[in-house]
Amino acid sequence: MIRNFVILIITMLSFSTSAQEVKKDTIIDDMIVIRGDSIMISLDEVMVLNKFNFNTSKEKRYYYWYWRKVHNAYPYAKLAAERLIQLNEQLAKIRSKRKRKKHTKKMQEYMEKEFTDKLKKMTRTEGRILIKLLHRQTGLTVFDLVKEYRSGWKAFWYNTTANMFKLSLKNEYHPENVPLDFLVEDILQRAFAKGSLEEQQARLPFDYFEITHKYKDIDVVEIINSRKK
Repeated sequence: MIRNFVILIITMLSFSTSAQEVKKDTIIDDMIVIRGDSIMISLDEVMVLNKFNFNTSKEKRYYYWYWRKVHNAYPYAKLAAERLIQLNEQLAKIRSKRKRKKHTKKMQEYMEKEFTDKLKKMTRTEGRILIKLLHRQTGLTVFDLVKEYRSGWKAFWYNTTANMFKLSLKNEYHPENVPLDFLVEDILQRAFAKGSLEEQQARLPFDYFEITHKYKDIDVVEIINSRKK
């Protein structure tokens, strides 16, 4: 986005001489039309977010602590979604049930090697966020993903093990109703706009801008502390 903005500025400067002689330029939809010239410049869509105002320094510390946790977890959810899409595209080309099962197992083993060591280094908070974000990026809970691509029995035991660490693989992502999920979504949207995270379309039906008014007076400290309950 920044690169396109720079190109736009350079292009406009290159026509500065003729533009000075023009009384008025016009904007039509997402195009700029410079009077007296035959150039039309396409404008990128710009997302404008309200500035996040902190009431206390403690709230600011809590927010940026959680900001780091979301940034650590999101890339894995994004990568998992990409691998799932890849797997489904490959399975669509395989008719044999036996070969489909074999290929799924091979992909699962590959993903375990790719993820396991990295996921072991994640904190419980990051694990909880990751479980939520996997639902955001795939449209399925981790429990359902395991059930779909392994077996219901393994999904049961995986969930039981996760519960020992106060994590549920059945957790869903609902920023429209759950304040902590909204905080995660707010961090993501600001990260996408800033470019610190690469955006991947959510597979869930919610509109961030339609729900922001519900949380305009949220208490960040209280919301983050609620994750322990």
